[in-house]
Amino acid sequence: MPKRTRFTIWRSLATAAIAALLAAFLTPAVAQSAPRESQPVYSYANAIREAVWVDTGLDGDGDGKTDRVAVDIVRPSEPARQGRKVPVIMDASPYYSCCGRGNEGQVKTYDASGNVVQMPLFYDNYFVPRGYAFVGVDLAGTNRSDGCVDVGGRSDIQSAKAVVDWLNGRAKAYTTRTGTARATASWTNGNTGMIGKSWDGTIANGVAATGVKGLKTIVPISAISSWYDYYFAKGAPLYDSGPDWLSNVVENSDAQAKCAAVQQKIVDGAPRTGDWTSFWTERDYVKAASRVKASVFLVHGLQDLNVRTKNFGQWWDALAKTGVERKIWLSQTGHVDPFDYRRGAWVDTLHRWFDHELLGYDNGIDRQPMADVERHPDQWVTSKVWPPSGTATTTLHPAQGTRAGVGTLGLGAAKGTETFTDNPQESETDWAAAIDKSTPDKAGFVTGPLKKDLRLSGSSKVTLTATPTTSTAHLSAVLVDLGPDTIRDYADSAEGITTLTDRTCWGESTAGDSACFLATQAKTTAVDYNVFSRGWVDLGNYASDLKGVPLTPGKAYTITLDLAATDHVVPAGHRLALIVAGTDKDLIDPPSTTPTLTVNLSRTSAQLPLVGGASAFAKATAGAEAITAPAATALDGVRAPSGVHRTP
Repeated sequence: MPKRTRFTIWRSLATAAIAALLAAFLTPAVAQSAPRESQPVYSYANAIREAVWVDTGLDGDGDGKTDRVAVDIVRPSEPARQGRKVPVIMDASPYYSCCGRGNEGQVKTYDASGNVVQMPLFYDNYFVPRGYAFVGVDLAGTNRSDGCVDVGGRSDIQSAKAVVDWLNGRAKAYTTRTGTARATASWTNGNTGMIGKSWDGTIANGVAATGVKGLKTIVPISAISSWYDYYFAKGAPLYDSGPDWLSNVVENSDAQAKCAAVQQKIVDGAPRTGDWTSFWTERDYVKAASRVKASVFLVHGLQDLNVRTKNFGQWWDALAKTGVERKIWLSQTGHVDPFDYRRGAWVDTLHRWFDHELLGYDNGIDRQPMADVERHPDQWVTSKVWPPSGTATTTLHPAQGTRAGVGTLGLGAAKGTETFTDNPQESETDWAAAIDKSTPDKAGFVTGPLKKDLRLSGSSKVTLTATPTTSTAHLSAVLVDLGPDTIRDYADSAEGITTLTDRTCWGESTAGDSACFLATQAKTTAVDYNVFSRGWVDLGNYASDLKGVPLTPGKAYTITLDLAATDHVVPAGHRLALIVAGTDKDLIDPPSTTPTLTVNLSRTSAQLPLVGGASAFAKATAGAEAITAPAATALDGVRAPSGVHRTP
């Protein structure tokens, strides 16, 4: 729990007095010294609140006029009067009216003049007194903006990119939605940082991938890097709906009336077959990672089953290849904002990050460890780089055991086969709970109890050869830590946190916009196992990631499953398991048939990112013969994944 005294609500008069005193004593010599932290010296109560509408240059709704997106601004008044310009923190979102932001579902509220009163989240309360402007952008087709929602496509990205251009003098904006009076951004130096969770963070990724000038940094939280990978995994559908459902959720009434053609393009461009189309190419930001000039502070929950962790893993790897300045936080939660699981450290770290990236302060954050990883609830470790030095891809082989479907996992190549039948009513929790039992719906492969800790850091792959009995088949592969532990309860509806009744305050408040938010704490559960990485495919995509074809029953096919990025330590005394099965209930949709699959173990392997590589695995498993528990033993874990509709 953060100390309540560190960040408090500053009274308006006190803040104004502090600002005046500092302005009086800030001589040129002092001003030229190297500051290390921005201070809350400006009045939030007296901040300028205004709205402009930025011309995107697009006519998505086809009404013959270019679309304008609404931009709500909160900025300190004192710098403008003193002739000084300020940087911008921006959150571009489709959720400012329909669904809300943050743990408390806050929406924008407005006064009679149409200026924002409540800006969701703490960013404006905290950073405006410290000399930043905060900008909340309504994506095209949402809240007070023109245009159509196109779910991560050109319209979505241009909604925010055009604002960055306007902040840097390259785009037009107006004081009203339909008028001709121009608005300028003479109050900013153009240095912009984008932040946001889920869809908002996804927009930050997409705008960064345009290489737009003036965007200095992005902070994507639980964000998508390729929209195909939000909806499919090599042809296997991850949800029973597509992006058309999502656009319907967030569109304003004008968009719903005008955007039928765009909606149909979304339906046509995202077929439920899982085949890759130009629709997905437009929404793949990974391929444009080489254009990214902004630094990236990436945050993700390792148990996020909404925006699954393949999205952050492939984005991180692509950015690394281009030398982008990066920082990363990985928590044990699901789809949760760090403000709600590590609040004090998050606000402090974010403050220092923006000071460094937008104000140019040499505060040392760029010299600190690259990665923070939550190893146990509220217990964090750091890595100088991520994945850690010495991480190497290590190939492990599954082998038959003494009972059907209960095999071993090791460095040596193996022979034989294992057979299972897809059961769409069973999930990864059912498979893991029965790992030591012969069951018809999965094949499990397990090490003996480890002699040393074994750390996996990065993305894994499983390549297998399987023979189906029907013309369609979906496959799943999961990695499991077998052993007692207490973890965040990521399968709970709150995905690893509990919301309390008291509040903590982070910045300055007004009557209409409080800086005080409900406190949270970790929600934990004791388990016998923990599924920590997952991957899925449609076997019909064996020849191409882009297109699936019908299978020939009785014919063997080889395919590779991309397992989600992770950072997990299997401790000494625990066992590491690989499970291969069919439909992972509520995490992928079942195929049209119910196949039985025979896996050729001599042509099946797992490529795991082990810290220390093969030698670390050999040391951890030396003398640790694979053992199985009594057949009647069932292990306890988290509840099964939820099948509810999710919005990123």
